[in-house]
Amino acid sequence: MTDKRSYAIIGTGALGGYYGICLHRSGRDVHFLLHSDADFVKENGLVLTEKDGPDNVYNVKAYGDVREMPACDVAIVALKTTANCILPEILPQVVKPDGVVLVLQNGLGVEDAAAQVAGPDRVYGGLCFLCSNKTGPGRIHYVDYGHISMGRYRPDGNDAPPGDTLRAIAADFEGAGIDVELMENLEAARWRKLVWNIPYNGLSVILRTTTDRLMADPSTRGLVERVMREVVALAAARGHTIEDAFVQKMMDYTDRMTPYRTSMMIDFDLGRPLEIDAIYGEPLRRGESAGGSAPLIRMIYDMLRFLTPS
Repeated sequence: MTDKRSYAIIGTGALGGYYGICLHRSGRDVHFLLHSDADFVKENGLVLTEKDGPDNVYNVKAYGDVREMPACDVAIVALKTTANCILPEILPQVVKPDGVVLVLQNGLGVEDAAAQVAGPDRVYGGLCFLCSNKTGPGRIHYVDYGHISMGRYRPDGNDAPPGDTLRAIAADFEGAGIDVELMENLEAARWRKLVWNIPYNGLSVILRTTTDRLMADPSTRGLVERVMREVVALAAARGHTIEDAFVQKMMDYTDRMTPYRTSMMIDFDLGRPLEIDAIYGEPLRRGESAGGSAPLIRMIYDMLRFLTPS
């Protein structure tokens, strides 16, 4: 792979748009696939507001049709997992024969769809600790954090050294101002991210509230912690140990966070499909099949399915 890597952003929303802009302004060759706001961005650029700062406009290479995009060295999949069914149409168009796919999505098993198209040896995954929202056509508001944990995909969930390709991609992100941690076991890292995602996403939708309010009330704060400990138990059933201190770390992390509407809450308010299966269904299937038990998570999962019938 060349040192001057090109990137395709598949899904220019709050996450893909933010990281794509970071790579773009660091000098990387970045191509953005958009949906409804493609024409807007072509004419007006992508707008990024960082925290309470001013709007910054970036004239980027924007496309509304994947067939117009060039093949790139790295395709970053930043779609919602509910849209992974379109990857067979997209990835063959945007990935070079020797290119790779980096899946930046929440949940478990999210790399499987990309691996079926590109092959498992060409797929990597990333866990994004990012507070960012898409606030309008071509407009992204960065709120807080942004670091990424990256690892190599293994269908069996075993350890896998990052390798030179992933190290090079990580260096590009670091050159764009993004902190990156390389992981030896991607599935284990995804379980750790679920310690945050499972309680806050689901409870924010069911209780119609934000992260700060969940943490401020003793009842919901205790509920968040109990749900986190169920995630730890499911991970342990799968052979992945998450230390007790990590639960407190995630609680402290959220206490310091700028008050935040989770992405699932925003999707629910806008009538979009929710990533219920990737964030709840698949972890429950894997953990319970290995002997784990998570009654609170099962209850949240059932409530979300009731609120968003297919």
